[in-house]
Amino acid sequence: MPIRYGFHRPRDGDDVEDLDPDELLAMLTDDLLENGDLEAAMDRLLRDGFTTSDGERVEGLADLLERARSRRRELESRVDPSDELARYRERLDEIERLEDEALDQLAAEARESDDERRREVTEQYVDAQRLARSLSGDALGDRIASLQSYEFTSSDARESFEALLEELRADVLGTYFEQSKAFLENPDPAALAEMREMMDALSTMIEQDRRGEPLDPSFESFMERFGTYFPGATSLRDVIESMAQRAAAAEAMFNALSAAEQAELRDLMQSVLGDMDLDMSMHRLTSNLRQATPEIDWHRTARLRGSGGSFSDATAVAEELGQLRGLEDFLGRARPAQALPEVDLESVRRNLGPDAAAHVARLQRALRSLRDQGFIERGGEGLTLSAKGVRQIGQHALGDLFAQLRRAPVAGAHRDATVARGGDREETASAWEPGQPLNLHLSRTLRNAIARTGPGTPVKLHPDDFEVEEYEATRRSATVFAIDLSLSMAMRGNLVPAKKMVLALTQLIRTRFPRDFVAVVGFAETAQELRVEDVPALTIDYAYGTNLQHALALSRHLMRAERGERQIVVVTDGEPTAHLMDNGEPYFAWPPVRETLERTMAEVLRCTKADIVINTFALDIERSQFPFVEQIGRVNRGRTFYTSVDELGRYVLDDFVRSRRAG
Repeated sequence: MPIRYGFHRPRDGDDVEDLDPDELLAMLTDDLLENGDLEAAMDRLLRDGFTTSDGERVEGLADLLERARSRRRELESRVDPSDELARYRERLDEIERLEDEALDQLAAEARESDDERRREVTEQYVDAQRLARSLSGDALGDRIASLQSYEFTSSDARESFEALLEELRADVLGTYFEQSKAFLENPDPAALAEMREMMDALSTMIEQDRRGEPLDPSFESFMERFGTYFPGATSLRDVIESMAQRAAAAEAMFNALSAAEQAELRDLMQSVLGDMDLDMSMHRLTSNLRQATPEIDWHRTARLRGSGGSFSDATAVAEELGQLRGLEDFLGRARPAQALPEVDLESVRRNLGPDAAAHVARLQRALRSLRDQGFIERGGEGLTLSAKGVRQIGQHALGDLFAQLRRAPVAGAHRDATVARGGDREETASAWEPGQPLNLHLSRTLRNAIARTGPGTPVKLHPDDFEVEEYEATRRSATVFAIDLSLSMAMRGNLVPAKKMVLALTQLIRTRFPRDFVAVVGFAETAQELRVEDVPALTIDYAYGTNLQHALALSRHLMRAERGERQIVVVTDGEPTAHLMDNGEPYFAWPPVRETLERTMAEVLRCTKADIVINTFALDIERSQFPFVEQIGRVNRGRTFYTSVDELGRYVLDDFVRSRRAG
């Protein structure tokens, strides 16, 4: 097979290490087990951020949202188009002052000349000049239009006005064509004619596209002539969106002004564009852009409360504010796990900087890796944990319990290193797991070490290299975990540890004792069998009652066809308070009535006659408050453990491993 090499430009986040999906899943586990909603747990993790096992702080989307808000506040305080209007008024006032000074000087010279005719003609001329200027309105557009046809007496005033007019033209054009701002600084008639042709050609293509007609000119020929206006555009849509975003930003800049200022600025721009024969073309193009981009908010307002800045600068700020608002909408969504894949990295990079873009890219890849690894999947109900993800959570919980056992052995437990083989060795091997007997399969272990480190001696072994021999089981066991799902379990914080224990032990049984039978029963007012895959998302509604009778009966039924050792592991925090009546309906009473206790004990006797051992783990209950479980132990000969919720997992694991190794 030929070797292929691929290349790509450096992308945001390429210089940082990807997050480990297994570690990410582990960080989601407690929240998932507590609330039963994977997507909500993912949302909280992505929103709040987290710290990796290496001590690295990964910012959440809430941090990025605050960055965006801070950036928005900074931009809003940068410019104010009202100041630009005031500056142009001041410039015009100064020009008219220069003109008045020149007229006054001219009249004074005529009076001093002792030439009566010169004085009369000069006074008539001065009066006519002032009358001409007085006829114009007070609005900027009117004043500029009036001065454009005015014959200046002062050469300084004329030069200042021409400079202002040139600056204003560039400012108005830059408001709509920011990417070509440098080109428009000194627009000559030919350049203005080309711009008008560009706008007309673009309007024609948008209208043709809307009617479904072939484009004439074609997009390729359009870009050959006018591509300098749209750097990076590869389609008509790119051109439309580029122009529309800028035009919408101009509207937002207008909306930042008072109504009177808006009217004044629109008249001013219309006057300038009309002077350049661009007014009709611009109006037609803006109308087409509005129709082509209904998704853009053309009525938004930019809060511009800074000082100074040209109209084109204010429009650029308004455009960035519009992008930031869209970014804030994404980052502030109630369900970040849904929004994260849609966040535009280029928008993040442009508005918040490359480090923020790299950070978002890293989170996106981490979320994607959870799917790629098969830990989560998206269905009709949103993100859910896959069967592989459930197994992985169980593996994490199992590792935590083994670590607890190593740190704090249970009193009376005997976890020695002896191995109860008893069966014939099979021709298979499996990866070693903590807590498992170290019967190394030497050839497989050495092969793994050499593959990891390369040839040569000495061969250095690492626990990840270990593979152990598998032996045929000489006995099989059946275990049903019966978990109390009454409301008190959730109120006392007992449900999450119980779920962790179930996931850990079922993972242990499935991996270490694959021939064993294992099932899970949940019981409150009634009992029901639970799929292990459903345990992580299991929550407790307002369910009253502790129907241990039904739980034992269902567990016994599930093991009816099993042979060998059979046990029911009951995890509860209270006495039986419910039972099934003869008609199959549940009956609840607190304090428990005699019939509930009698029916429950009758089921204990049935389990005992069927050689099913009942081991009961009573959570956070004093012996004097929980006598019924002791009666179960006396009748069934099973064991009773009074333990705190923090010790539940390691007590159950220790007891299970000891009993499973015995014999």
